[in-house]
Amino acid sequence: MIEDELLKLRFKCGSSEALRRIYEKYLNSLLTLAMALLNDVNAAEDVVHDVFVSFAKSTGDFKLRGSLKSYLATCVINRARDRIRTNKRQPVRLAESDLMMSESNGPEESVIFNEETRRLNQAIAKLPDEQREVIILRLNGQMKFKEIARLQGVSANTIQGRYRYGLNKLRSILNGKVEE
Repeated sequence: MIEDELLKLRFKCGSSEALRRIYEKYLNSLLTLAMALLNDVNAAEDVVHDVFVSFAKSTGDFKLRGSLKSYLATCVINRARDRIRTNKRQPVRLAESDLMMSESNGPEESVIFNEETRRLNQAIAKLPDEQREVIILRLNGQMKFKEIARLQGVSANTIQGRYRYGLNKLRSILNGKVEE
């Protein structure tokens, strides 16, 4: 966190080195988050690129009191929402990077992992939008309930409820107790 405060200060002063470090530090987590929301690697890369371009242009006007990670994640989430609305895409998958992790396993483990990931992604797609977004932000975005509540404009208790109900529904879907 101290590093982030120094990066924010140096970025505000126009340091390209600070911008480069911010980019390197948060690129992978932001891409994972965008891919989880958009289910499209190219769209996710576009969203993250757009966020960093806008961020880079804000050098002189940049004012942020909170977490840099949360700020960038919020920017990605908002851009992803805009893209979903305009393209009418349904987010389905968790991260493509999760699929890449399976390559180090043997062929049997890889097939099983890919099948389980496909089932999980299909089940997540069946959740209501609010529950799906909370689960993705909590698990993939590693955001706290309070941050998600601020982002969605509801109370932390509501977010915890959506998370709990979403996980319960996800369990039911995966266990075959809910018609698919």
